[in-house]
Amino acid sequence: MHKGYLVLQNGRVFSGERFGAPGEARAELVFATGMVGYIETLTDPSYHGQMVAFTFPLIGNYGVIPEDFEGAPARLSACIVREAALTPSNFRSQARLHEYLAESGVVALQGIDTRALTKLLREEGEMNAAILDSLPSDMEAFTRELAAFSIRADVYAVTCPAPYALGETGRHAVLWDFGLKRTMVRALTERGLRVTVMPANSSADDILRLAPDGVLLSGGPGDPAAHPEILREIARVSEARMPLMGVCLGHQMLSLARGAKCIRLKYGHRGGNQPVRRKADGRLFTTSQNHSYAVSSEGLPEGASISYENVNDRTCEGLDYRDIPAFSVQFYPEAPAGPLNTSFLFDRFIGMMGGRAHAAV
Repeated sequence: MHKGYLVLQNGRVFSGERFGAPGEARAELVFATGMVGYIETLTDPSYHGQMVAFTFPLIGNYGVIPEDFEGAPARLSACIVREAALTPSNFRSQARLHEYLAESGVVALQGIDTRALTKLLREEGEMNAAILDSLPSDMEAFTRELAAFSIRADVYAVTCPAPYALGETGRHAVLWDFGLKRTMVRALTERGLRVTVMPANSSADDILRLAPDGVLLSGGPGDPAAHPEILREIARVSEARMPLMGVCLGHQMLSLARGAKCIRLKYGHRGGNQPVRRKADGRLFTTSQNHSYAVSSEGLPEGASISYENVNDRTCEGLDYRDIPAFSVQFYPEAPAGPLNTSFLFDRFIGMMGGRAHAAV
């Protein structure tokens, strides 16, 4: 390992040790607060275009387990840790973290004061950053250029290239892929659904021609308003009054398609320990999340009401629709490597399609 530098657009510099892939990286810097789940984070398509700082101090201690991948290849631009475990201990491990990152082309730094870095991002907000082998001679000019650097986390970069089907019997669900996680597919097929996965560029006609019993809008990366052409197609599907469920980015895109607004959060919600409250009965749930945007609680369209809210900042975590058979949540009900206490939402979706739901909570 040799020395490397993390340079933020505000001019702050953190020094550490390089590991993972060689080269430099520029990306939006965010932090993830989960105590477990670094494998899922590294392979989650919704982290596409981001540089992730892990707040848990030791990353890599249980190695790399391909069965736990959420997607392939690794989608994030870089990762930053306090300490990388070079010798993992887990009977399922098939590789060491630094080896996997090097093979996947992911630049990484260890030895960073991730507590100080996280406090900075909480106070000043998420920002662009770069990992470099040496500091630039003109730091002021470099940080000015870095701040102006535009990063687009595009759903078209992480969606499937063509439709594909899973299962042969059962109720038929279309899973609209904006950067889905494998565990979402498994959550549906394990419940006996026949699933057709459709790419992000699918039209409403493409979806409706399949005559599904319901449509699930997946999570994914970036700004939910970045693709108005997709929002128009979602609106058309919703007008067909087909059962709809939206998750994470899908939740935001459905809300925009129905006339709501989204806001950019100061530092987003990431990790498997995000607390939400169900407004109907006050019950609390611990959830897994990854997003920089949230649906604005102000100016919701007629027929939409907030079903869940974030305990920490009171932002919208879910919507129910009265005028169409639809609901959506900001968090991941499939949740790995986080808690599974909201997986009953998939059963609610199945119930909307006229299928037999598992025991709901």
